[in-house]
Amino acid sequence: MNGLKKAGIELNRKMLSELAVSDKEAFAALVEKA
Repeated sequence: MNGLKKAGIELNRKMLSELAVSDKEAFAALVEKA
């Protein structure tokens, strides 16, 4: 969460979990940026 915040990405944990389940590619891209 701290890495996402430092990268300027404002998502809460619920949004992240839904993204991880529904769109694994987008979630992987977010993880790389953080």
